[in-house]
Amino acid sequence: MVSTDPVSDMLTRLRNAIAVGKADVSLPHSNIKQSVAELLKKSGFIDEVKVDGTGIDKKVLIKINPKSENARITEIARLSRPGRRLYAKAKDIPVVMQGRGLVIISTSKGIMTGEEAKKAKIGGELICKVY
Repeated sequence: MVSTDPVSDMLTRLRNAIAVGKADVSLPHSNIKQSVAELLKKSGFIDEVKVDGTGIDKKVLIKINPKSENARITEIARLSRPGRRLYAKAKDIPVVMQGRGLVIISTSKGIMTGEEAKKAKIGGELICKVY
């Protein structure tokens, strides 16, 4: 089955894995999923991101947390959807949980966090928020 919104599918898989206490998730590869996962890793919300396989069998493997710890993601939500895109100028990029959370934005310079986009003074499409 092919999802019409692969990023939303990725976020749902993460949310479900956290809800049942799984430590890792495997999902089909795409460049945007890999970029979002790398930003989550860089920000400390997940532990590890690996790309495994080649061609059609390529997968993104995400290690959420060690088995002995709780997940560091409390909530992860999609902001822009295929039916309703949300865009923000650099000055209008939202702040999540008074700066403790993270907004991920797709800009003309690539996928980056809200803070990076504000510093670069570029806006874009709001992908998701995490805290």
